[in-house]
Amino acid sequence: MNIIVIGLSHKTASVDIREKVAFSPNSIEKPLRDLLSLDGIVEGIIVSTCNRVEIYATTHDIAGGIARIRRFLADYHHLSYDLLEPHLYSFHGEDAIRHVFRVASSLDSMVVGEPQILGQIKTSYGYAAEYKTSGIILNRFLHKAFSVAKRVRTETKIASSAVSVSFAAVELAKKIFGNLNDKTVMLIGAGEMCELAARHFLNNGAKNVLVTNRTFEKAERLAGEFNGEAIPFEDLFLNLHKADIVLTSTGAPHAIITPDSLEEVIRRRRMRPVFLIDIAVPRDIDPAVNELDAVYLYDMDDLQQVVAANLEGRKQEADKAEAIIAEEIGQFYKWVATLEVRPTIVALRNRFDELRRAEVERTISNWKDAPPDTEKRLEALTSAFMNKLLHHPSIVLKKSGQGNRTDLYLDALRVLFELELDNGVEEESLELEE
Repeated sequence: MNIIVIGLSHKTASVDIREKVAFSPNSIEKPLRDLLSLDGIVEGIIVSTCNRVEIYATTHDIAGGIARIRRFLADYHHLSYDLLEPHLYSFHGEDAIRHVFRVASSLDSMVVGEPQILGQIKTSYGYAAEYKTSGIILNRFLHKAFSVAKRVRTETKIASSAVSVSFAAVELAKKIFGNLNDKTVMLIGAGEMCELAARHFLNNGAKNVLVTNRTFEKAERLAGEFNGEAIPFEDLFLNLHKADIVLTSTGAPHAIITPDSLEEVIRRRRMRPVFLIDIAVPRDIDPAVNELDAVYLYDMDDLQQVVAANLEGRKQEADKAEAIIAEEIGQFYKWVATLEVRPTIVALRNRFDELRRAEVERTISNWKDAPPDTEKRLEALTSAFMNKLLHHPSIVLKKSGQGNRTDLYLDALRVLFELELDNGVEEESLELEE
């Protein structure tokens, strides 16, 4: 049995292509059923996110399985195969295992280290488990992918630093204040980035949110989302001293906060630090305010530099993650390689045992004066002989599962001894013996 992966992502397809191939979670049962109806496809999972659509499957026919699933993606969405085909990638064997481990560990994400993809894969796996389109191999494969992702996050710092402008602001604020407990945040402007940053601050301990905007209704609406307080724009400097953290993005053509206007605010704060984040272009805050005591000002360029530095740090941690994945691939592939070997060994032993028992019974039935314990002795003798006879072939088969001779040995044994395989061997019985 072989693991195959077919899909496309932000690296190979634009958003207009990706959205044409996306699967809705509300109607995922039908495509999963249709996937398993394809000739040679035994198990299947569909992962569909805004940045990727991938199918994980098992098959006895690698080339045929890949070709049929590639065609399935086009046909199911009523797309021209010639249009879709250049955007698709395919993996099998160790390359498929490596790809899924990397995806689950967010090494293949648009933002390396982002946590969402792991949850999305778990959700996709949940649907496959619910509709019984995943089986012994994909069940174990996905659980292994989840454990690898957890190990990567535990043993590396791949997700420990901010790689968005809004979260970089939180990271800088923590350096200034130590922690954000009981801090008050003021939003000057009601833009999306201000809103997102405010949510990050609240999630990291900030207590109060003040919102001011030239359109008071917008300020009221946004303040309501945070259980905060709306401030009339004309009262900005009457309330600015209340804020420990100020985010501003008004779209004004000139600076609205100057050194002169801020001096009185600092005096009323009794020189307690204030963190100003200016994400407006043109800037809302005169850069000269940075010369005032207890004032920390960062603009968009400053935040982007923090993000760039953190991204570089994540790349270094990604190298450590790749080493972890390489180690885990070997362990899992060793198990996969035994899936074809173990049923053959079991069938071979069953075949020999069947012949052994038949001969023991025939011998006993024709031995009229046999001592009472003859059958017991013959059972012990023939069992010991069979075990010794099959020991070396079993070892060779297990080792071949880790090399390139597996199919050669298995096909020969199945033909020579007319073996009937039980492919429903329980997962626990497929563990490699030391």
